[in-house]
Amino acid sequence: MLYSDKVMDHFMNPRNVGEIDDPSGVGTVGNVKCGDIMKVYLKIEDNSGVVEDAKFKTFGCGAAVATSSMATEMIKGKTIQEALEITNKTVMEALDGLPPIKVHCSCLAEEALHAALWDYATKRGIEITGLKPPVSDIGEHENVMAY
Repeated sequence: MLYSDKVMDHFMNPRNVGEIDDPSGVGTVGNVKCGDIMKVYLKIEDNSGVVEDAKFKTFGCGAAVATSSMATEMIKGKTIQEALEITNKTVMEALDGLPPIKVHCSCLAEEALHAALWDYATKRGIEITGLKPPVSDIGEHENVMAY
């Protein structure tokens, strides 16, 4: 199984590892089949709706760590609506691809970001257009994910 240089870089030197004190939103998603668990913390500026910071804690394989790292890099500085455009495909493209057997890791990253946005919206009593309720296990979605 070959990984791109970007995947290896984000695995060996992950960005944004850790937790955010008093986060605006937190999303946790897993995959029962492989055992990966990803938790994403977001700090969102309420007035502008811009993601000021993003951190993650991931228990899983190298691809899970790399997709967490890339997804948190991609969401920083984005508005909530721009953040919704981060999909498993855009994460994979940013990493120059993943082996087919590891595509589910990019799905974890997308779902964890969206779960954190859902948590933010729920805490604030707001609705984010286009945001769907989160899943706790990406296996619930597997047949509809864009592989």
